[in-house]
Amino acid sequence: MSYLLVLFANNILPIFIASASGYLLAKYVRVNPRSISQLAFYIFSPSLVFKLLTDSNLNHSDIFRMGAFAVAGVLLIGLLAWLVGRFFHFDRRLLVAFLLAVMFSNSGNYGLSLNLFAFGKDALPYASLYFVVVLLLMYSLGVFLASLGNGGVKAAIFGLAKVPAVYATLAALLVNRLGWELPLPIDRTVTLLGDATIPTLMVLMGLQLYHSQWNGQFLALGLANSMRLVLAPILAIGLAALFGLTGTAYQAGVAQSSMPTAVVMTILATEYDVEPSFVSSAVFTSTLLSPLTVTPLLAYLGA
Repeated sequence: MSYLLVLFANNILPIFIASASGYLLAKYVRVNPRSISQLAFYIFSPSLVFKLLTDSNLNHSDIFRMGAFAVAGVLLIGLLAWLVGRFFHFDRRLLVAFLLAVMFSNSGNYGLSLNLFAFGKDALPYASLYFVVVLLLMYSLGVFLASLGNGGVKAAIFGLAKVPAVYATLAALLVNRLGWELPLPIDRTVTLLGDATIPTLMVLMGLQLYHSQWNGQFLALGLANSMRLVLAPILAIGLAALFGLTGTAYQAGVAQSSMPTAVVMTILATEYDVEPSFVSSAVFTSTLLSPLTVTPLLAYLGA
């Protein structure tokens, strides 16, 4: 038990303390999370992704395996969530909201920080690659689901084209492929901006959690939290073996899969009016409950 407490204190508690600062900032200073979110989304996150991928030794095989693992995990848990929702006769809007809450993990705000603390800098390229793939799925498959098929394909394509991390990933792969080196001023600029990503995301999570709204769908909420926090990491362990992830890649992939519901889902649910209160509740409760499942998982992963 003491070992688990140490794992929690060293790897998860700092994330919650940093997020609490954002929560208090939203409560007493009334900071608008949208402005901070735009900074992280358009500048800091793509800089971090580009820097990590260009500095890492990931080869095409590593990239393919992690990407395939992330896609398979999202689709598999999504299929199971759809079956559960149909079994309990969720109406169309609640079913879509349930899928959004279960399928997409908070691999940015929460996951990158956790991987850095638990497994060190070597885990960040793998964790970042997972984050980029899930981000692409959020703005394609997530948008498609949220739109309920009403102009979903066009909205998905348009949304995907606006994700800066996509271009950062493509640019990093091109630089690696051609063996280029960035001019020192550019390299230092990208490094500075990338270093701001993780602390910004932790504070942003607190800002966004402050604006979460409680919803009374207790059955759906309990099922969503159970699938997101318990079933998803169990499936990830099996999928990681199937896709041949080992070492740090295995640790980062499974840890990223175990994260609570992505905060971005509240934006999609609100934009398309698919039970935004339920999705906000799922984000808030799964985040608060996550130490109960993530801490023993870190012990299993050898943090």
